[in-house]
Amino acid sequence: MKQHSSVWQMDNGGRGLYDLTPKLQEWLEEVCAGEGWVNLFVPHTSASLLLQENADPDVQRDILDYFARMVPDGDPGFRHRNEGPDDMSAHLRSALTQNSLIIPVREGRAGLGGWQGVFLFEHRVRPVSRRVLVSFQGVVKEV
Repeated sequence: MKQHSSVWQMDNGGRGLYDLTPKLQEWLEEVCAGEGWVNLFVPHTSASLLLQENADPDVQRDILDYFARMVPDGDPGFRHRNEGPDDMSAHLRSALTQNSLIIPVREGRAGLGGWQGVFLFEHRVRPVSRRVLVSFQGVVKEV
């Protein structure tokens, strides 16, 4: 068994879903992953990770629209708004999703379904830089 880890610095354009799947697959190839598990973790309270459909962009738009209705920015009932009207709504959106994913790795590739992708879900409106901690545990390929 081997372990590899990395920290990705991800700049984004603000609120949205950012597909990490290609970067994940490239990284698994770089570390010669064979069989095992990959863990992704976002150490932030206003961003999260989603495992979601990556084929139809309407899915991502519908998710964004749903969260806009469910947790609106600037809700007058929010006390915490130190960083603007999207501050508390970003924290709640993060609380309703997840900050880590564990995905099986099979034959060197993330064991995702045919329509699945791994997304960074940015909840702040303004562009920000996020860290994603990634680790692989398992058997590596012989080079």
